[in-house]
Amino acid sequence: MFGIHSLFEALRYQLFVDFGYLMLFIYFLAMTAVTVYCVLQFHLLYLYKKYHKANPTITYRKYDADDESVPFVTVQLPMFNEMYVAERIIDCVAAQEYPKSRFQIQILDDSTDETVDIVAQKVIEYKAKGFDIVHLHRVNRQGYKAGALQDAMPHVKSDFIAIFDADFTPRVDFLRTTMPYFEDEKVGIVQTRWEHINKDYSLLTRLQALQLNVHFTVEQAGRSYGNLLLQFNGTAGLWRKKVINEAGGWQSDTLTEDLDLSFRAQILGYKIQYLEKLESPAELPVEMNGLKTQQFRWNKGGAQNARKLFHLIWTEGANKLTWIQKMHATSQLLAYGVFLWVFIAAISSIPLAFAFRELGISTHFLSFSILGLFSVAGISYTANITAALNREVPATTWEKLRFFGLFITFMPISLGLSLYNAIAVIEGYMGKASSFVRTPKYGIDKNQNTFKKASYVAKKISWITIAEGIMALVFLSAVILGYRTDNTAFVLFHSMLAFGFGTIFFYSVKHLSVD
Repeated sequence: MFGIHSLFEALRYQLFVDFGYLMLFIYFLAMTAVTVYCVLQFHLLYLYKKYHKANPTITYRKYDADDESVPFVTVQLPMFNEMYVAERIIDCVAAQEYPKSRFQIQILDDSTDETVDIVAQKVIEYKAKGFDIVHLHRVNRQGYKAGALQDAMPHVKSDFIAIFDADFTPRVDFLRTTMPYFEDEKVGIVQTRWEHINKDYSLLTRLQALQLNVHFTVEQAGRSYGNLLLQFNGTAGLWRKKVINEAGGWQSDTLTEDLDLSFRAQILGYKIQYLEKLESPAELPVEMNGLKTQQFRWNKGGAQNARKLFHLIWTEGANKLTWIQKMHATSQLLAYGVFLWVFIAAISSIPLAFAFRELGISTHFLSFSILGLFSVAGISYTANITAALNREVPATTWEKLRFFGLFITFMPISLGLSLYNAIAVIEGYMGKASSFVRTPKYGIDKNQNTFKKASYVAKKISWITIAEGIMALVFLSAVILGYRTDNTAFVLFHSMLAFGFGTIFFYSVKHLSVD
């Protein structure tokens, strides 16, 4: 009996050790993937800084505001249920410092609410003022945004198309600053940098601005300056019409048709001209459920495009793209999987935290993941503090301290989004189809405005939100147990995860609609 008991104990111990090594392998694999991504991001930072060191001043040529010989351009405004911002975007486009006779406005309206009447009235108003403006209202919403853009193509009168989402407020000199770049026949797309009209509305909007500034400085500009593939961001940019047609048109088989078409266009040999210093202000999501919807769409669409575009990059692009272009293009598509790797690392770290002693492994090897943290911090600092586009004078001590406070908050909240975004990525890789759920906007550009009783605000808590609350409790328990058993290798990591998941859960519930 004693021998059987000893055998059972030995077997149980061996299973524990084997499971520990399995968790170690999974964690190491996940963190290696995250670290490789961060290293490639650091390369974009190098390209960005190298360019700005050689070109400290950036200026853009503009057409004269009253020059009737400028190219004719169509401005498309796709929208779906945008009653709070529809008038604002139409007014901004009509106010362009561009000859009225040289541009057409198309409102691609799939709305099912009051937006339809609001748009119809604005169209009547501007037609009376002599504008070439048309209201294209669909009732089936087939293909969602991509379908609306593709269906409108036969109605486009020009060789160039500008696109704005409904929450944008383009500068009055947008068209006359961007259109000159199409004089280069290789330029198929012009993309401008997003700016944020409500970034100081709340902590949530400030954190979004911090992250988006990284994308529109270090990432987009770094790729542009390094002659790498970059993406059209779906709005605040222009297309050469023939490039859309040659690249296969707008396709609705992914949730990010903009990334899809822009990669296909670049593989054909066309260039995206990125204008880092030309900002296009837009409204950031002000409530957590809307932000999560946006994040889900971006991450799932990115994963769908990874499935769709890899073979194009490595087959059709084999002789057209350099090896570094293919490597970074692949990294850009795989980057949407970072949240999946982060979540895998988070889950595997719980049993691993209590297995180190039994495995006889020093926890010092975990320090390699610090490289990724330093990379993210350096890139964020550059994008938000020292970036040439928004830093004409040195940052004040207060601005630097404010940045570090936001960054310290940003990291755990990003971790808290890992479950939601990991589900999006898995669905994308699996090819699961889903509808295009647009991010609701409420016309908020002042601190005193509220959204709690507005239409479009989520009314029900989702199962993923409940799971996020459970995750917060799980990682809080791991922190407490880690202290009690003196297994503190992951206490900081688990504390960040508990705070991040708890914050996401709290605001997801808090931002539900108030009837």
